Amino acid sequence: MHIVIDRLWDDRPAAPAERITLDLRARDGALEIAVDAPFHGDPPPPSPPGSTPGLWNFEVVELFLHAPGDRYLELEFGPHGHSLALQFHGVRTLVATVQIDFRADPPASGRWTGEARVPSGLLPRDLARWNAHAIHGQGDARRYLSALPAGGTRPDFHRPDVTAALDPALSRDLERMA
Repeated sequence: MHIVIDRLWDDRPAAPAERITLDLRARDGALEIAVDAPFHGDPPPPSPPGSTPGLWNFEVVELFLHAPGDRYLELEFGPHGHSLALQFHGVRTLVATVQIDFRADPPASGRWTGEARVPSGLLPRDLARWNAHAIHGQGDARRYLSALPAGGTRPDFHRPDVTAALDPALSRDLERMA
C-alpha cells in the first residue's frame, strides 16, 4: 500500500518539496513500513535514537492505524532514528507504549529514509483504516501535514472519523498473519 502526504492539515496543498511517501506491506509476521521524507533540518530530540516519548514535538512522520471500537496504533518516525509506538483504546486514551524496530538512514540530499517493522501482535485486531501525518519546523514556522486532512481550527491527528480504508490486499495479508 502506498500513502502520500502532500496536504496541510487544513487541506491546503503542501509545497512539492514537503511531499512524503509511506509504503506498507505485510511480510514474515509483521507490518513493514518504508518512509521517504524531506529533511527540514530540525534539531533531533535530546536522547539517543530509539523509542522517544514526546517525539511529536520534533520533526516527525506519523501513521495512525485504526480498528473498530476506537482502537488504534500511532506510529511515529524521525529522521535521526527516533520512533514512538502508542496503543490507544478510545480517542487519546493511551493503553501502552510498545517497542518496534526502526532505523533511519542519515539525511542526504535534503531527504531521509527509514524502515520500521511492527510485529503483527502489536497491531489492533481487525485493523481496517488509516491516516498519516507529518510535522516539521519550529515556533511560528511549524507545519502540520496530513494525507487525509481533517480541517478544523487547529491540527488534530487523533481523528478516527478522518481515515480511509486499508488497501484490500494489505488487509488480507494482515488477516492471514493474525
